[in-house]
Amino acid sequence: MRFILFFSLLVSMLFASEIELTDKQASYIAQKVWQNEGAGLDKYLVHWNDGEDFASVGIGHFIWFSKGHTERFREVFPMVVDFMEEKGVKLPSWLNTKTSLPWNSKAKFYAAKEAKTKQYIELFNFLKATMPQQAEFMAQRLSEALPQMLESIDDPKREMLIKKRFYEVMHNRDGSVNERGLYVLLDYTNFKGEGTLKSERYNGQGWGLLQVLEHMSPRESNKFKSFASSAKEMLSRRIKNSPPARGEERWRKGWNVRLKTYWE
Repeated sequence: MRFILFFSLLVSMLFASEIELTDKQASYIAQKVWQNEGAGLDKYLVHWNDGEDFASVGIGHFIWFSKGHTERFREVFPMVVDFMEEKGVKLPSWLNTKTSLPWNSKAKFYAAKEAKTKQYIELFNFLKATMPQQAEFMAQRLSEALPQMLESIDDPKREMLIKKRFYEVMHNRDGSVNERGLYVLLDYTNFKGEGTLKSERYNGQGWGLLQVLEHMSPRESNKFKSFASSAKEMLSRRIKNSPPARGEERWRKGWNVRLKTYWE
């Protein structure tokens, strides 16, 4: 019981404040995430995926909706803009947290991209210049992920399990931050969310960080491989449960390639 209380207090202290990235860590994570999301290519920095009703922008392919659009997925880019504003980063004059995606269809988006309109170029240049800050945003989001997950759980044993696994992936045995563990948690949270939104579920089953941590195998000694295997299972479940019209099977191969970077 003393150990449980000590462990709970330790985790609470570790995540009571933001996760601070060094310049080296921010650069490392920015490049890793950008390689995952856009193959590290400029042409994918401002993108609109086939079969989706929203744009994906920045190194994390942050979701951004056009005006009046609603979706089951969390709109993240306004959160990025809010973070940038708080950090005093200079934004394009037309961009703020209330700004909707300027193009209300994929056709109009690609027309602007092809024509290299002023608005498109300003957005691209802003995203290209702020890659480390985007990584810092993802670190802040991860800082808030554990409290969000615990708040959604009403079972003390399950709550302790999530705390324990989050801590084990994130840290070395001496309590220091493991750089790979930081990347794994940060990347997956940005990739598929915290797993706490009820709207981000198919047939009532989620695929976010919460579900991955919960389904990690205790028999696998490599914690990163255990995390990746659980993530693969959760994403396979998502594909199985997804509406056929979304055609999510096409994402499986790329998703699995990404998960391999967590432990190989």
